[in-house]
Order: sequence, then C-alpha cells, then structure tokens
Amino acid sequence: MTKKYRSDAMAAIHETMEALHEAGAIDKKTMRDFDDTCLSIAEPIPPEAIRALREREHLSQSVFARYLNVSKNLVSDWERGVKRPGGPALRLLAVIEKEGIQIIA
Repeated sequence: MTKKYRSDAMAAIHETMEALHEAGAIDKKTMRDFDDTCLSIAEPIPPEAIRALREREHLSQSVFARYLNVSKNLVSDWERGVKRPGGPALRLLAVIEKEGIQIIA
C-alpha cells in the first residue's frame, strides 16, 4: 500500500526514519509519532461527492455498500448527510475516488 505524505519533504524524512527504525536506531513509539506527523489525514467527503462517486462507478447503493462492507442504509445516510463516513470507511472512499472501484474489487 502506498503511503500519502503531507509533502515531498515529509516523505523523505519518513523514509529516513523507517530505515532507522528497521536498523533498530529508533523505537516503535518514535516511529508512530513520525507516522502521525508525516502521513496525511483523510479529508472529509461531502454527501454529494459520495453519491457522485457511487454513480461514477455505476453502482447501486446496495452494491456500493457491499464493496465497502457497510449497510445500504449507511450509504444512504452518507449521501443524505445524516451521517458522515469516518476512519477506515473515509480512507477507503478516498482510495476509490482516486483509483476507482476496481482497486478493491
């Protein structure tokens, strides 16, 4: 899986820190701190964008929900703005938005 960094400089710093971690020069906690600093966060996706993404992939709410391993009602709630995707679902939507549904199919 490719990591997404806040900038090219952060990517270079993170790569160096990973090498130091593998060599045993820094501990796991320090590596987690660098992950938190260097890796980008998943940006919120508005309801209209979720629906547009699903329609772009030519999927019904039910089928889209199956790909995401969530309920059809949850996809409906996201698209209506009743609920917002978070955590792994938000990251997965971002990946699908960038790469297309075939990346997880």
